[in-house]
Amino acid sequence: MSTTADRLDVIDTCTRMGWYTDQRDWDALERVFTDEVRLDYTSLNGGEPAVLPAKDLVAAWSGLLGSFTATQHVFSNFLVDLDGDAAVCTAMFQATHRMPNEHGGPLWTLGGHYRFGLVRGGDGWRVADVVMTATWADGNQQLLTLAAAKPE
Repeated sequence: MSTTADRLDVIDTCTRMGWYTDQRDWDALERVFTDEVRLDYTSLNGGEPAVLPAKDLVAAWSGLLGSFTATQHVFSNFLVDLDGDAAVCTAMFQATHRMPNEHGGPLWTLGGHYRFGLVRGGDGWRVADVVMTATWADGNQQLLTLAAAKPE
């Protein structure tokens, strides 16, 4: 049986993924995930989904997203389906990335939706599966390449 509290906890957990990323709170971000996370960003990057330790995922994001001057991930229109200790949360998103540079605009904004698969354990809800589906973008996508090439 699902409760309103469960639904709100699931939404809160998903929201924390964006919040901690934007605040560069990498330790807190790692605690949002299960020990291993299935990650599917193929709509943006191609390739295949990957399963990796949360620690490795957060290290990769801190290197890439931490290279931007700022990011802002906004989630909305949450739909939550609960089934015991498992949940699926879908949400629309808009993610803005800022990096002043000499060769183009400083902003790249991406929009679409996320599908989060979550499991509940003794310490609450954790994200085990992330599927990002990009449906539109605006601005300077080259910023992603610049961020990836920026030395740590």
